[in-house]
Amino acid sequence: MPAITTNDLKTGITLELDNGLFQVVEFQHVKPGKGGAFVRTKLRNVKSGNVFDRTFNAGIRVEQAIIRREDMQFLYRDGDDYVFMNNESYEQMNVAPVALGDAADYLIEGMTAQVAFHEGEIIGVEIPASVELTITETEPGLQGDRKTGATKPATLETGKIVNVPLFIEQGEKIRVDTRSGEYMTRV
Repeated sequence: MPAITTNDLKTGITLELDNGLFQVVEFQHVKPGKGGAFVRTKLRNVKSGNVFDRTFNAGIRVEQAIIRREDMQFLYRDGDDYVFMNNESYEQMNVAPVALGDAADYLIEGMTAQVAFHEGEIIGVEIPASVELTITETEPGLQGDRKTGATKPATLETGKIVNVPLFIEQGEKIRVDTRSGEYMTRV
């Protein structure tokens, strides 16, 4: 494990602390007029997804976790698990829903995702910031109603429900922001 100091923290770095793996969501170096400097961080538990605040003294050593990322293709669901295939070795592996997090709402067969490993164990799956999905169910569209900003619920091919403008119809493809789960545009 490479040891780094709290002065080297960056957003996205994964740390191996006493109680597990944590990803730095945000950090701030604070140098008060009186007393020693410290680093205020927001950390996300890689396994549970819980986010919490933690303060470190400036300059102390922390262990940076070695994370290996591989592009893998989502093949299909097998019971609760999601089956991915390595694009180079064609090796298939099952991924538990807990490792996917919100990414499960946007996965369609054939989609490529980046799977993150730590010591051979899958710790997360990253998908693009936006995806194109087909609407399988929504109320009939209303032509011409584009100014009100009103929305209606629409079910995507993955089962995720998003709010879309009133003029969007069933069977249309839309682009969805995977970070916020919001409709972006019609494709």
